[in-house]
Amino acid sequence: QVQLVESGGGLVQPGGSLRLSCAASGDTFIAYSFAWYRQAPGKQRELVAAITSGRTTKYAESVKGRFTIDRDNSKETVSLQMNSLKPEDTAVYYCNADMSYFPRGGDFGSWGQGTQVTVSS
Repeated sequence: QVQLVESGGGLVQPGGSLRLSCAASGDTFIAYSFAWYRQAPGKQRELVAAITSGRTTKYAESVKGRFTIDRDNSKETVSLQMNSLKPEDTAVYYCNADMSYFPRGGDFGSWGQGTQVTVSS
């Protein structure tokens, strides 16, 4: 099963940008679909963006036009470029890898440890 390590979180002002990265190891990268989820305090974990092995993408309505998910099969990494950040984007962001066509979330696949993103002035 693939192991995932996220990086790139931090504190940013509203309107700023951050780029999260998820490094995968231990299995055949191209066989997996990937997703970024986030969980804010007191809220359920929610899907932010997903990308299939064929590079089909899906975004939550709240981040469309601001966030971009991508994968680099040669470097075995998945990124999430976050622009025009808002305070409501504050959450712990998790990377998920799933061998299904599209990430199923929940108990399926592998999860990273999470990286904190805080948007505040």
